[in-house]
Amino acid sequence: MTLNGKTALITGSTSGIGLGIAQSLAKAGARIILNGFGDVEAAKDAIDACGVRAGYHGADLSDAGQIEEMMRYAEREFGGVDILINNAGIQHVSPIEHFPVEKWNAILAINLSSVFHTTRLALPSMRARNWGRIINIASVHGLVASKDKAAYVAAKHGVVGFTKTTALETAQTGITCNALCPGWVLTPLVQQQIDKRIAEGADPSDARETLLAEKQPSRAFVTPEQLGELTLFLCSEGAAQVRGAAWNMDGGWVAQ
Repeated sequence: MTLNGKTALITGSTSGIGLGIAQSLAKAGARIILNGFGDVEAAKDAIDACGVRAGYHGADLSDAGQIEEMMRYAEREFGGVDILINNAGIQHVSPIEHFPVEKWNAILAINLSSVFHTTRLALPSMRARNWGRIINIASVHGLVASKDKAAYVAAKHGVVGFTKTTALETAQTGITCNALCPGWVLTPLVQQQIDKRIAEGADPSDARETLLAEKQPSRAFVTPEQLGELTLFLCSEGAAQVRGAAWNMDGGWVAQ
C-alpha cells in the first residue's frame, strides 16, 4: 500500500512503539510528525532514511495548550493530520492506598486526556477531507487489569471506551478509529519493570523470562515492527469497515 501525500502524527514517537510505527508509515510514503522527549535527532534520521519529510514538535502532552500548539504546527507546516497515532504514555506501579496523587493525575493526563485533545483537534480537517485514520495505542491493560497499576489500567480502559465513541461519531464518514492493545513490548516502560525486579533480587538472566511467563503465553515480546504492520493495515482501504475495534496483539495474554 502507499500513503503518499498523507501526513501522520505519532505522539511519543522518539523511541519504542511510537518510532516503530512511524518508520512503518514512513516506508509506505507518509510524511511524519514526531513528538516526544527521547533522542529527537536519531528519530528524525530514522525517518529521513525512509525518504520522506520528517517534522517534530516537542509538546508536553500533559498540557492541553501545548497540544493545541502542536496541532496548529501540523496544520501550518503539513496541511493537517491525516493519520493520528495516539501512543504517548507513562507508567507508575504502586498499590492504590499508596498511589501518589500527582502520579495518578499525570498518567490520566498523558495516557487518556491527551487522546481526547489530539482527536478533537484533528477531526475537523479529517471531516473536511472525508478521510482519516485515528489509531489509539491502548494496551492489553485496556482489556484486563493487573494489580498495582490502577491509573494505567483506568486510563487504558478509558482509551478503549473513547475509541468506540469516536468510531460511532464518525461511522458514516471516511474516518475510522480503532485501538491497538499490545501485550509486553520491550519498551523503556517495560524495561523499568524488569529493572525493578532485578533491584528486588531477581536473577538478571531470568527477569525477562519471568515477566513474560506470568502473562504472555507466547513467551515472546511483541515488537514495534509488528505493531507498525498492523497499523499499516488499519490505514488501508481493506480496513475501511474496521471501526471501534480494540485489537489485541498480546501473545495470547487475554485468551487465557
